[in-house]
Amino acid sequence: MLLPSVLRTVVPLVAGWIIVALTHLGFTLDSNTAQAAVTLAVAGAYYLVFRLVERTVEKIGGPAWLKGAAGALLGWASPPRYRSTDNIVELLRESRP
Repeated sequence: MLLPSVLRTVVPLVAGWIIVALTHLGFTLDSNTAQAAVTLAVAGAYYLVFRLVERTVEKIGGPAWLKGAAGALLGWASPPRYRSTDNIVELLRESRP
């Protein structure tokens, strides 16, 4: 499904933007370029932290609620499962609710 992948990309970007907007992370951001760079860095770190939690819990057999919580904070409670296909129309059809 395409929707989980999109949500797991967009949610960390929005979270990064919100974190930077609320805290400014000790930076005085006078330019939009600097703010965008910091936002992307924060979003990348946000994604990495919660994805690592998700994988670690999966590998060591930790509590399912922790894996679900980490996934939910990425926008979808479980990592998307991909299958190999070249049929774009079929993929789009399957991604619809």
